[in-house]
Amino acid sequence: MKALQLVAPSRFDLVDLPVPDPGAGELLVKVKACGICGSDIHGMDGSSGRRIPPIVMGHEASGIVHKTGADVADWSPGDRLTFDSTIYCGECGYCRRGRVNLCENREVLGVSCGEFRRQGAFAEYVVVPARICHRLPGDLPFEEAAFAEPVGVALHAVHRLRLGPGESALVVGAGLIGLLVVQALRRAGCERIIAVDLADDRLALARKLGATDVINSVSGDAAAAVRDLTDGDGAHVALEVVGTTPTVQLAMDAVRKGGRVCLVGNITPTVEFPLQVAVARELDILGSCAINGEYPDALAAIADRTIDVRPLISATAPLDDGAEWFARLHAGDPGTFKVILQP
Repeated sequence: MKALQLVAPSRFDLVDLPVPDPGAGELLVKVKACGICGSDIHGMDGSSGRRIPPIVMGHEASGIVHKTGADVADWSPGDRLTFDSTIYCGECGYCRRGRVNLCENREVLGVSCGEFRRQGAFAEYVVVPARICHRLPGDLPFEEAAFAEPVGVALHAVHRLRLGPGESALVVGAGLIGLLVVQALRRAGCERIIAVDLADDRLALARKLGATDVINSVSGDAAAAVRDLTDGDGAHVALEVVGTTPTVQLAMDAVRKGGRVCLVGNITPTVEFPLQVAVARELDILGSCAINGEYPDALAAIADRTIDVRPLISATAPLDDGAEWFARLHAGDPGTFKVILQP
């Protein structure tokens, strides 16, 4: 089978690999669409330590069941599906408590690190456990279904905050996940959604997708602007979707006393933390990791357009063009959100 393989830091080759055979409880999926994730872009140069070559990356995918392994009863060849990026054991304490995203034996599709190596979906075929797979509703296009993973990430982050009636929300970062978070907040009934970013074009799209207010943080004190929009108090909740010191500090500065901050972005492994702000203003600081059961809801939201992913598809391209698109995205191709590769 044809596969796009990371063979060295920032170097991809289109290679021919054996078609894998599904084991017990597994499915062999013929991949129809796979999105390039920001974590792949940040990991391809070796800086994250989670894309150790050689590895076939790719975890935002959809396709068709090609073959079933032993002990698989609910799937048949030809079934249309997508799958979770997290491969959980189902047996550890976290899994038994229903927190599979925190599984002690968690592996991630398309990731290679010191603990495990899992080949991903930038290939014609990929093997995945049947227990992490989900059927596609109706005639949902494969390209849109490939968004189930990032939409699930956005929904999980919003669920972590347990929004109350009338609460206002701040979204720091209007990249792809930030724009999905804006829509997830709107879908959850949030009436005031404030988006902050450095780019006017992203803020314009955030407004189109549901933000009631937008702030370009280049032009002044963004935290003060948020307070001006919220009767001087600050937002009830904030979702930080970047993962740098300035954006984390902005999220914490712009919520009111007793507010809640959910940290979603993790572009850097560590940040400077404003401890006194958190303590003196009694903030609740939450982390949000991956997805924990939100896949069916994510697919429903994509299918009924309450979360519209179509404006976020910047390009679709054959797998042969994958290396070129990775290079463009790594260089910061302006105005590009999601590129979908089609094996």
